[in-house]
Amino acid sequence: MAITLEERVAILEAEINLIKNKVENPTTTIKPWWEQITGTFADSLDYDKAKQLVKKYR
Repeated sequence: MAITLEERVAILEAEINLIKNKVENPTTTIKPWWEQITGTFADSLDYDKAKQLVKKYR
């Protein structure tokens, strides 16, 4: 059974309404990338070593 043009348009309209609702009423606050990665390297020996190498280079 083929989908009619009217059904396709109705589906697209419903999807557009969902997208509009998400844009107009966001449920979560999007953090900047630098806040999203905060703590990623906590207690990492590799990170500590990299910091030492950068300090030595400077």
